[in-house]
Amino acid sequence: MTVGTGVISGASVDIDRATVDELEAATVESQRAGVERLLSVPAVEEAFVLQTCNRVEAYVVTGDGPDGRAALAAFFEGVPSDVLVELGHEESLRHLMRVAAGLESLVVGEDQILGQVGDAYEDAREAGGVGRLLEEGVTKAIHVGERARTETAINEGSVSLASAAVSLADEEVGVDGAEALVVGAGEMGRLAAQSLAPRVDHLYVANRTVETAEHLAETLDADATVVELGDLDETVERAAVVVTATGSTDYVFEKSTVSDTGETFVVDIAQPRDVQPTVTELPGVTVRDLDALQTVTDENRAQRAEAATAVEEMIDVEFKHLLAQYKRKRADRVISAMYESAERVKAQEVETALGKADFDESQREVIEAMADAVVNQLLAAPTKSLRDAAEEDDWSTINTALQLFDPEFGEDEERAEGDEIPEHLRDQMPDAVFDQLGDD
Repeated sequence: MTVGTGVISGASVDIDRATVDELEAATVESQRAGVERLLSVPAVEEAFVLQTCNRVEAYVVTGDGPDGRAALAAFFEGVPSDVLVELGHEESLRHLMRVAAGLESLVVGEDQILGQVGDAYEDAREAGGVGRLLEEGVTKAIHVGERARTETAINEGSVSLASAAVSLADEEVGVDGAEALVVGAGEMGRLAAQSLAPRVDHLYVANRTVETAEHLAETLDADATVVELGDLDETVERAAVVVTATGSTDYVFEKSTVSDTGETFVVDIAQPRDVQPTVTELPGVTVRDLDALQTVTDENRAQRAEAATAVEEMIDVEFKHLLAQYKRKRADRVISAMYESAERVKAQEVETALGKADFDESQREVIEAMADAVVNQLLAAPTKSLRDAAEEDDWSTINTALQLFDPEFGEDEERAEGDEIPEHLRDQMPDAVFDQLGDD
């Protein structure tokens, strides 16, 4: 185990590699519940779960890689190994940046994923899953996602997954002049309704909370009617096109719901699915899910290839900055332990020396200054060596230094959690030390 460092391990299941059934098998009750479940594993110190309509990902911080991989293997138990992508420490950090920037989305550059990463971050914080490593890793990913959208054209004219669903419906059956139904008034439902509104003859909006559906309907430039979920049987008979995107864990459309609808085209972009699989057995009812959106999203990917290259270059730079930040702070923690150890010894010896004679104030100041100078000169070379060791990922040298200078390092929880060198020690350290550390 690497003392005082920590290792991030990640695992991802997404619709690019998995089927809808396999993705559904990976889905947890909620992001917060997933974080709490991971934190219940003794070896897990931090945890983060991201769950959207087309991906489920989990990240943990443990003392070493094997513990992290074991925790994630248990978390994704039941998911086939050939669709589960395991990510090491650096792979996890880079992947999170790619996700937040929209490079891993079905619709490249979509804006919704950035908000979803932010929501997952808040869920993890509330569950107590965000500590020093994930705090810096996830916030850096969000920062990269923001930069990607303000400094490149990755989301220029970008369609969302919801509008891609509408495009698919238009290609297969046409939406102009039709009656359409949107089920779910969350972000995806809102985007689907906005895409359909200017083109359909009449739009129905259904949601578990009627007030939310009413608010959405008021914002649409369309002839819109709000319906309750309990009235879907009657409403779906009038709708030729249905887009469903709720957050329900139960089926919204069962076979009995659409048994008498006639010709109906349904696009299910919910995860877990809103449409019961047996619905496809009904004559006249066509169901498309996330797998069917591949053609639409492939076209989007090709259109944004140039912008994606610019974002990749941005990620390369930000990734290097993040690693350097981690290494500097790890070196700071070791150097802090070294100076604290030396400070304790110095204070004891100075007190002993001053007690052997009756020194006046100026003499005491000279002795204390000399002791400070001796400590600083003795530790200058080790400071540089530890900084170099951190840059080269030489954690063996760093752990040896921890044991030499402070064998009990890490047992003081408050100090172990701090990344920075204590202020009273920083005041005593010469400028040359900070030059070696690269501090601002």
